[in-house]
Amino acid sequence: MPLLQSLLRCMPCALGLAALPPAAAQAPAPTPAPIIVYTAGDIADCRYSRPQYSGAARTAAVVEAGIARDAAAGWRSAVLSLGDHTYPIGLEAEFRDCYAPTWGRFKDITHPTPGNHEYYGGSADGYYGYFGAAAGPRGRGYYSFDLGAWHLVSLNSHMHGEEQRAQMLWLKDDLERHPRRCTLAYWHAPMYSSGGHSASLHMQEAWRLLQAAGAELVLSGHDHDYERFAPLDADGKPDAQQGMRQFVIGTGGAFLTPFRWPHAHSEVRANRQWGVLKLALKEDGYDWEFLPADKGVHDPAAQPPDEPDSGSARCR
Repeated sequence: MPLLQSLLRCMPCALGLAALPPAAAQAPAPTPAPIIVYTAGDIADCRYSRPQYSGAARTAAVVEAGIARDAAAGWRSAVLSLGDHTYPIGLEAEFRDCYAPTWGRFKDITHPTPGNHEYYGGSADGYYGYFGAAAGPRGRGYYSFDLGAWHLVSLNSHMHGEEQRAQMLWLKDDLERHPRRCTLAYWHAPMYSSGGHSASLHMQEAWRLLQAAGAELVLSGHDHDYERFAPLDADGKPDAQQGMRQFVIGTGGAFLTPFRWPHAHSEVRANRQWGVLKLALKEDGYDWEFLPADKGVHDPAAQPPDEPDSGSARCR
């Protein structure tokens, strides 16, 4: 038997072949780096202060520091702006003089959606003029794009009548053409909120289409506060398996507003600090963290800061 084993070991040599080493265990493929998204709405209001002292400047500082950290780690960053970029009526001068010196620093990586204040001046000309092609087709304002493994959809919550029906037909087609494990949608006026604006079912059809396509997240602003909801369906019922989680992040720099009608399925509410939501979009899920901005208030009688909010979830 030892002679036979010796002959078998030497056979490759006899045939002029190199002896083969034991098969090495394959190293696992490296996990793709997440794409980091910073998002908020209701941003630049310079009616009461200069741009450098505004709330928008403070939240911009949070985003700027985050982007620098991401770059050092070799990670890609993006910004989603959730409407009401300027106050009071979205004029070109407001974008130039208030938004541009603050959040305009991230314009090249910003994917916007329009708010109601953009339309106070007429047809949101200041908004479309400032963002150009990044805002989608002029006058329509809805579009989609991919970030890594994620499909993102920006919708216009201020479409009505035939324009709204056209948007919903576009959304249905877009979701069919871009099936992804992970999908995120964002628009200005939220479906669910505990803030000062009354509940609106205007985007209910969009919610149904997104939920049917397996979307994970909906982001909105409009109410000047931060709020996170449990996963819900289009009728406001909890659905941990198939529902979508909504965040309201109207804390981009405009004056903060109170909560008036606490929603039964609101999980976190905060309205004492400006800030931005940070999302780490992964191949199969996401992490979230609310990043508060320093308000520059040192009055001992000032309200204490809100509790931080963070967490993780898998894509369905």
